[in-house]
Amino acid sequence: MEFKQSLDGGWGWIIVLVSFITQFLCYGSPLAVGVLYIEWLDAFGEGKGKTAWVGSLAGGIGLLASPVCSVCVSSFGARPVTIFSGFMVAGGLMLSSFAPSIYFLYFSYGIVVGLGCGLLYTATVTITCQYFDSRRGLALGLISTGSSVGFFIYAALQRMLIDFYGLDGCLLIVGALALNILACGSLMRPFQSSDCPLPKKTALENVPDRYSTYNEKEKNLEENINILDKGCSSEEKSQHTVANGDWKQESLLYKNPMTTAHTKEPETYKKKVAEQTYFCKQLAKRKWQLYKNYCGETGVLFKNKVFSALFIAILFFDIGGFPPSLLMEDVARSSNMKEEEFIMPLISIIGIMTAAGKLLLGILADFKWINTLYLYVATLMIMGLALCAIPFAKSYVTLAILSGIIGFFNGNWSIFPYVTTKTVGIEKLAHAYGILMFFAGLGNSLGPPIVGWFYDWTQTYDIAFYFSGFCVLLGGFILLLAALPCWDSCNKQPPKPAPTSFLYKVASNV
Repeated sequence: MEFKQSLDGGWGWIIVLVSFITQFLCYGSPLAVGVLYIEWLDAFGEGKGKTAWVGSLAGGIGLLASPVCSVCVSSFGARPVTIFSGFMVAGGLMLSSFAPSIYFLYFSYGIVVGLGCGLLYTATVTITCQYFDSRRGLALGLISTGSSVGFFIYAALQRMLIDFYGLDGCLLIVGALALNILACGSLMRPFQSSDCPLPKKTALENVPDRYSTYNEKEKNLEENINILDKGCSSEEKSQHTVANGDWKQESLLYKNPMTTAHTKEPETYKKKVAEQTYFCKQLAKRKWQLYKNYCGETGVLFKNKVFSALFIAILFFDIGGFPPSLLMEDVARSSNMKEEEFIMPLISIIGIMTAAGKLLLGILADFKWINTLYLYVATLMIMGLALCAIPFAKSYVTLAILSGIIGFFNGNWSIFPYVTTKTVGIEKLAHAYGILMFFAGLGNSLGPPIVGWFYDWTQTYDIAFYFSGFCVLLGGFILLLAALPCWDSCNKQPPKPAPTSFLYKVASNV
């Protein structure tokens, strides 16, 4: 039975719904890992820097493995990858409840859950883009809020589950909830146009392969067969010479009709071997050419000064901007604040404001009179100042306000694709975005441990958040310098002056 869908509607809204739920279920716990972070500190007694590696790996490993995730989704499809990744996330969370040490959590929670989240993010974005064209921005905006809503709800949910069932029971229940991803994955039908059936993979994609493989087949097959014939004939001659002692018996052997019938099979075999040899050569040449082109395109991207500044900015932003979502609860506890003052978990405030920031900043980016690159720089600057102000916060209200500001401007992820497109162009967006996401994952993995090590060294979070704010401010400042229009005017050569013309008047002799 074939299902035929249409773009921008119909079953596409079911895809949006299940993708929203999928991101809600998979990213809820990793983003709200700050609640678990406090419990792991008490359970294992390790340093803050070492313990912070668990949450940082869960947040960064999916981004670091984004090229692998893209290959998996394009090879197997969104539905199988979603179902498989649902087992990974649920299994990793449940396995973490039995963790005997912090090093076990690096694998079960950091790597298994983090990689599952990366696969699910790629699968949901890919299938949503297939179902939507003119409303693609709206659809992607809706599914991206699933992670932020999950951040908000899971922060309070995990706190409540820990109070009732303990840390182990909390992880088991959260892992059981993640099994609902399997039901979401089963609803992700592969897209098939309503106009015509889905084309087979070999119909269009293999045409260049066929031509590149078989156009020059006659010449190359003859060369390969000649090489095989020389090898076989030399071997046969040596064998017959040793066995019979003369060349006449060898010639008589070839004239025998029984032997000529048997020689047809080796000739067919040699031809097949020659074809496979040539095919392998052509495949190796094509793969090498693809890698060569990829490296060349990457070099061209880094020659763009704004792109080079953008990858530095995203690296510094994630080093400094990701730790608050992990460490803010411990910051409040280290400030000796009373639990009665906590109206709402601070990371819940960060989560809900991140969702609001994604929506509002995305709306602002649609206005033609707003430069999205400068808007992104402004979010970095304000967020960096808010991070530097955290050491001065001595009350829950102040920390809540700063958490709201940090969460809102952390929603600049919704305008980051706009900024990337403005920098490199739509034709290079996929290549450039993959590189930038790798550096974002690197920043996510390094940020929380560095901040934790600062606390272990100084026994206070003051220097740690000064460092975080400085990183975000430095990234924004470098990007601002690279984006200034004065660089373009300096690179432009001044127009050549027009040649001066002189008019000569001949004096009369009168």
